[in-house]
Amino acid sequence: MKNKFSLQKQHQKEALMGYAFIAPQMLGFLFFIMIPLISIFVYSIHTKNLLFGTNIWCGMDNYKALFYDSVFLKTIKNTIFFSLGVVPINLICSLFLAFYLCNNYKENKYLKTIVFLPVVTSGVAWAIVFKYILQGGTDGPLNYFLSLIGIQGPNWLHDTHTAMISVIITRVIKNLGTNVLIFSGAILNLPNSLIEAATLDGAKGIKLFTKIKLPLLMPSILMVMMVTVIGSMRVFDTIKLMTDGGPEGSTMVIVYYIYHQAFKMFNTGYASSISVILFSSVLVLTIIQWSLRKRLSYYEN
Repeated sequence: MKNKFSLQKQHQKEALMGYAFIAPQMLGFLFFIMIPLISIFVYSIHTKNLLFGTNIWCGMDNYKALFYDSVFLKTIKNTIFFSLGVVPINLICSLFLAFYLCNNYKENKYLKTIVFLPVVTSGVAWAIVFKYILQGGTDGPLNYFLSLIGIQGPNWLHDTHTAMISVIITRVIKNLGTNVLIFSGAILNLPNSLIEAATLDGAKGIKLFTKIKLPLLMPSILMVMMVTVIGSMRVFDTIKLMTDGGPEGSTMVIVYYIYHQAFKMFNTGYASSISVILFSSVLVLTIIQWSLRKRLSYYEN
């Protein structure tokens, strides 16, 4: 009986120790994620204005107003265009670079470091540097070098035709290193026996890549795609520092519009309703991609 009591006391002590270890994480999750998330849903059904301190119940009026907000509809188009630009370019370039670096792993270690350097660089510093590089006229380094070969470069960040493309390229280069690192690890861990067997059977070049390597890399590709899609839909710092949503709203994405409504127009309730839409969209996209993981992650003959 005494041994049973001491054993039970020891289990309780171990349980308390376990709870003590996870308590900081759980408290941080509760106060910095769950409570703000619930608050956003509550604010979205109120006409809440930070400047005047109003907080009036309005039901679904904020959500109804979104359908008549031409700026919001434009931000959706901009966000989709931004994601469709960033995600494919990032995936293709990172996968190509990963294969190139892994073919001569030791020789390319310095190049691998250079590719990863933008990731550890401050996002603010990165955006400011590229804003300087992409200046109009011949003030910017890019246009200066173009002028040397007889090409007159546009005002990259102040032209509605080039502003979004400039931001997309800047963002791709900034985050390319992370995906290259993930793909490099996946490529180095590919089963050599399977690849050698396929090679002996006559699989070479594109056929070897599409039929053997690509299916084996699908779990990593799917994960990278999910992370890149989510990251592209919540971009803010690059837009804020490089274009401030301009010119003429051509680079105003959903996250920046949320910031604009909440902290410039002080319409916290309306901004919260946009946040709920963004959260729901990302959740649906994640569920769709996650539900397809088994179909895309297993090699079938």
